[in-house]
Amino acid sequence: MKLHLIFIGNMFIYNKSLQEYIIRKIEDGNEFISSITYFKDGDNSIFLYLEEELNSSNKSIIITNKQNSATIGKLISTVTSDNQVLKDGMLIPSNALITQERSYLLEYKDSVINIIQIDEMQKMPTILISDAISSEKVFIFGEEKDNAIALLEPIAQTYEVNIEVIVIVNGFLKVNAFSKKYGNLSKFINYAKHLLPRKLIHTSNIITHIIDKLSKDSKKITFAESCTGGLMSYYLTKENGASEILDGSLVTYSNKLKENWLAVSKEVIESEGAVSSDVVSEMSDGALNVSDADYSIAISGIAGDFGGTKDKPVGTVYIGVRTKDEHIEEHLVLFGDRNYVQHQSVLHALKMLINIDKNQFF
Repeated sequence: MKLHLIFIGNMFIYNKSLQEYIIRKIEDGNEFISSITYFKDGDNSIFLYLEEELNSSNKSIIITNKQNSATIGKLISTVTSDNQVLKDGMLIPSNALITQERSYLLEYKDSVINIIQIDEMQKMPTILISDAISSEKVFIFGEEKDNAIALLEPIAQTYEVNIEVIVIVNGFLKVNAFSKKYGNLSKFINYAKHLLPRKLIHTSNIITHIIDKLSKDSKKITFAESCTGGLMSYYLTKENGASEILDGSLVTYSNKLKENWLAVSKEVIESEGAVSSDVVSEMSDGALNVSDADYSIAISGIAGDFGGTKDKPVGTVYIGVRTKDEHIEEHLVLFGDRNYVQHQSVLHALKMLINIDKNQFF
């Protein structure tokens, strides 16, 4: 069954941070949102849409606010020929199967629908709809997509598992595995790990994996960012436990701060340019020295949409990752707008961090 997400109310259209919070919470407990539909307050087409949705064979989550909650309950009751009752402070269809505070679940014909009421600055209510398909996620490093499919597909067929392989960036793949009726996901994962030693990580979130692995050994990491402007540190700090491993991040856009904060040589900047291999090498070294962390990541580049040259076009990025014993570096030419180049840069940096110390992360 496909999962449809339906937002009803202006606040969900214009309050992007609230909208993103709701989607994150739903995706934590459900594998895939097939579609998202938005309705403004007072939209007269809501009734016909809900009638069609309830007569389909889909799972739906309706997100509404207190202002619209009673109206939505009334519309659903009309479609399903039901009456409304007051329960847990909400007017809801009497045939609701499960009710909790600001959330209720009902079935109609072959459809399942979860109505959730939330307003600004409220905690997300319990999501009552569940995904019946068992699934797991793994990440693979150092393999191309076609080769990963060729290796994993025969195993997937053996254990009655479906897989989809997604390229995060070159050399960094995400694999979603779904069990069929008689599938065995655990055996598939174990065999895949045996087939790809020191390349496959079984986790739903690579950032929390990094946090867990480093925190267990009391290791620290620090960043020196230029073109990504703090995005690298955001990737870590949006997850719980980041304070256990992140020493800090120095966002050094200007050459002066690269020199003063990270001890980057003025002569190197003048001869090679701020976006260069030598500068990134000195940035990563300076970040490690100023923090005494175990790992440092430095990123400098031209994210765009302007500022490129013939020798260094927009999308040129240098990334350096350093431990106390080793340094690796990548020179990339990335494509996309400013934000996409920034995100690709961070994802490449995460891949490089994993690869520089396989004993730590695999």
